[in-house]
Amino acid sequence: MKFDALSAKSIALAVLTSWVLTGTVLLLSGCGRTKTPEAGADATKTLYTCGMHPQVIKDKPGNCPICGMNLTPIRKQGENTNSGQAPSAPSGERKIKYYKSTMTPGEVRQTPGKDAMGMEMVPVYEDEAAANASQTIVINPVTTQNMGIRTAVVTRGPLRRNIRTVGTIEYNETALAEVNTKFTGWIEKLIVDATGQQVHRGEPLFEIYSPELYSAQREYAVAIEQGKNSPDAASLKVSALTKLKFFDISDGQIAELERTGKPTKTLTVFAPMDGVVVEKMVVQGQMVDAGMKLYRLADLGLVWVQAQIYEQDLSYIKLGQEATVTLSYLPDREFRGRVTYIYPNVDEKTRTAQVRMEFHNPGYFLKPGMFATVRVTSELDPSVLLVPDMAILRSGEKNTVFVALEKGKFEPRTVTLGPQAEDDMYQVISGLKEGERIVTSGQFMLDSESQLREAIQKMIEPKQPGKDVPKASPEKNTTADMVPEVPAASAGKEATPIKYICPMPEHVSIQYDRPGKCPICAMTLVPITAEALKKLPPGGQLLYYTCPMPEHSDVRADKPSKCAKCDMTLIPVMQAPPLPNTVKSEAKAEKSQALPDPLYTCPMASHADVVSDKPSKCSKCEMELVPASTVSHGKIAEENWRKQHPVAPPGNATMPQQHPH
Repeated sequence: MKFDALSAKSIALAVLTSWVLTGTVLLLSGCGRTKTPEAGADATKTLYTCGMHPQVIKDKPGNCPICGMNLTPIRKQGENTNSGQAPSAPSGERKIKYYKSTMTPGEVRQTPGKDAMGMEMVPVYEDEAAANASQTIVINPVTTQNMGIRTAVVTRGPLRRNIRTVGTIEYNETALAEVNTKFTGWIEKLIVDATGQQVHRGEPLFEIYSPELYSAQREYAVAIEQGKNSPDAASLKVSALTKLKFFDISDGQIAELERTGKPTKTLTVFAPMDGVVVEKMVVQGQMVDAGMKLYRLADLGLVWVQAQIYEQDLSYIKLGQEATVTLSYLPDREFRGRVTYIYPNVDEKTRTAQVRMEFHNPGYFLKPGMFATVRVTSELDPSVLLVPDMAILRSGEKNTVFVALEKGKFEPRTVTLGPQAEDDMYQVISGLKEGERIVTSGQFMLDSESQLREAIQKMIEPKQPGKDVPKASPEKNTTADMVPEVPAASAGKEATPIKYICPMPEHVSIQYDRPGKCPICAMTLVPITAEALKKLPPGGQLLYYTCPMPEHSDVRADKPSKCAKCDMTLIPVMQAPPLPNTVKSEAKAEKSQALPDPLYTCPMASHADVVSDKPSKCSKCEMELVPASTVSHGKIAEENWRKQHPVAPPGNATMPQQHPH
């Protein structure tokens, strides 16, 4: 029995001992497992500090209690932020290269201590110095968003130079006429009695009595009467007729004198051209001398704009180049014309050269004497690298652009710039490649960061800082999500609006900013893009293209090309308004070929080829035909009639007989 009792006690003691040992092992293993996460948490815990006051260190985000700036996370010393790879050696093995100041960029020492501001200098390790030598800045994506950094893509586009200047609207010197007499007389009846009155060619201006004119009429009437009885009086008749023609007596008035045989007391003087009376120096009953200026007429259908161009911009102005003008009293309209002459001299005081431009003037909106804003666009190169002006940091000695790399990296680049293009863009000659992303706003923060890293020694504030953007949420960690990307061509630029023009060929030289009705003909304005507008002539009828050199004026082409003699770009020649002397050269043709009286044509100048000898409708626009003598393009219609109804040559019996319509 004693043995059994001892055996039971031994077994119980062994079981108790095994339980104690097992509990101890479990307790020790549990303690090891609980300590491991705590150690890992301490190792990965992020601390935050102020960029201006590095002595402020906190374990969570917030604001600096000294300056109020947002606290930024502190990167671990063993973290290689530039390459993203694991450190090659523990932090204890890193070597300090020098100490730098956090307050004064560029202040470094080989030993620890305080800087000039009394702040403790921080160490810079050898691996950090090597990373800083590459001038690459690494910024957390959240910090990038808070800094308001925006980027744009370097793109290719045309290099256009916009030249803006002031011009003065003037009369077209080739469409001016003066009315005077070649004899002394008295104004019996003044028909056109007001300045500004519009007249047409052939309309009566005034009736004048002159003893000289009456005597000349009497001589011609006597010569006609004597010629019936005496064949020898023919020379007297020719002499009297020549005297009347020298007095500018019209053929119609001479024919009336021949028919009646009676001289008239007064003679009617007619307008020599279509236009507006811009000067009137005569009143009814006034005595006028030979050669005295009585009226001055001007055709306002085509006006000149004299623009002043600075001498440094003259190389961008070419003959035939398109130009646009805007007026202060019509800000929603833009008038298009062409450069027709560049004056050979430069004003010594203003250092500007005068450039003449021609503009069609339907509706007479362009009034001589007005000031106008002139814009000339010159395309220097069809495809170059372009960057926005706001992306460039200028130090006086160099131009810097920050390039956005992957994973929140930014690299400063020194670029060589070319001429300024339109829409605040600049050509980049070297330093950037097409497709690279550049910073367009927030550069001053990157520049400040680069100073702290000693990549750029001088901070430059950009000309156009970017707008504030909303703060990013903590869940977003990618740079692409934090930095909005826009094309470089559209950075700081709005979409080009569509213009509106009248569909009438005579009115396409005026463009409008919004839809509506044409104020001249009440037709509905049609939309047109900028590219289509460039291909459309600025008004009138395009005749042909010719060389701008006077000695090569015989070179003509139906479409834009180069001169075969000097390789200059051909310029368009538009149909000019009829001049006072355009009909004189056709007097013999009119005598040799009779015109229908009256001749009818379409009231639209673009349909002057529609002619008829009887009233009808236009085959193109269904408008009622009007007498050709009542419209400004009547002479063009008469010429079209002659072309459509040529005179059969005499003695040619095989030619078919022409019948009037």
